[in-house]
Amino acid sequence: MKNDLKNLFQQEFAKMVAVISKLYGLQHIEIAEDIVSETFLLATETWETKGIPQNPTAWLYLVAKQKTLHHFRRNKIFAEKIKPALTASQEKEDEMAELNFSQENIKDSQLQMLFAVCNPAIASEAQIGLALRILCGFGIDEIAEAFLSNKETINKRLFRAKDKLRTENIKMELPSESEITKRLDNVLHIIYLLFNEGYYSQTQNQILQKDLCLEAMRLGVMLTAYEKTNLPKTNALMALMCFHASRFSARQTNEDTLVLYEQQNEALWDTALINQGRYFLDLSAQGNEISSYHLEAKIAFWHCIKEDTKEKWEEILQLYNQLLMVNYSPSVALNRTFALYKADGPKIALAEAEKLKLENNHFYHLLLGELYKDIDNRKALSNLQKAYDLAKTQPEKQGIKEKIEQLS
Repeated sequence: MKNDLKNLFQQEFAKMVAVISKLYGLQHIEIAEDIVSETFLLATETWETKGIPQNPTAWLYLVAKQKTLHHFRRNKIFAEKIKPALTASQEKEDEMAELNFSQENIKDSQLQMLFAVCNPAIASEAQIGLALRILCGFGIDEIAEAFLSNKETINKRLFRAKDKLRTENIKMELPSESEITKRLDNVLHIIYLLFNEGYYSQTQNQILQKDLCLEAMRLGVMLTAYEKTNLPKTNALMALMCFHASRFSARQTNEDTLVLYEQQNEALWDTALINQGRYFLDLSAQGNEISSYHLEAKIAFWHCIKEDTKEKWEEILQLYNQLLMVNYSPSVALNRTFALYKADGPKIALAEAEKLKLENNHFYHLLLGELYKDIDNRKALSNLQKAYDLAKTQPEKQGIKEKIEQLS
């Protein structure tokens, strides 16, 4: 029952908080969280003795409705702040109002919550934490583990983010049509970062890594279901996430050893997700804009073709060249250098790699180790040792150790 309740919590927590916050305002988001948490606590106590009801979701919604209405009717906030602002007819209507947990209202509420959480007034890192908590139903312990942090730090971060929701008077509403594209960029960026927290995670918890990716994809799907946010760049991000997620199971062994791309078992790749990615990639081709998500999605698509051909790496190299023009970053420059190595050989790539000088990046030294292995064995080993010292997780260290042993 414990696992069933945990799964139900993650599925329904965010929906219930969004619906309550939509009705009473984001200034009461912490009250909404408390009410939903109390509902699940009561569910745990009741279901342990009486068993899980036939429709547990309906049970949760009913209890949440009762608790919410009871709280706001008796609470001073309702008496002193909400009630005086209502007309007599509004007051009567409010007394009769019930929370609407229809699928349509849940979908609308979560979409509005997504835009509220991703408001530029809130710091980017805090937005990810808030998204995990409010939109994905993750517990504080899980968020702390995802960020390799502690509960106290996460609680402070979330408190500041929720305080911003209040002080900036952020509304739960979709932006105007003229604003939605500009605001959508921020929403897509947070979903992208959320996916990366899972896919390139430093945590050892594989279930958590996968859950983070799946939640990012769920939020992306939510955007594709709404006409005004179902834009080419939204579909490009969905394609990117599908292609990466398709190789999730092949990236680590049961012993938590990291499996490099060249050594992955293609049979473990999820062909259904690859096909889904191709579907979204086709949709993303509509329109004139080419975003960084388009370019990254095409690179990820080529990585879903296992054959190690010169043509493949030349295509990937050209895409990285374009990506550097659109969205330069050291990691993109590093990946572009690896593609140059695969397309044109180690000597040409080495000249480019040494210009980057990313001395504190273990991926940089890992690449130099690869480029030097057939040119200068001593330098190859020296760089691999630096990569080992800088690597943060045990699976990464284990993979580098194996490379050192092979060269030695």
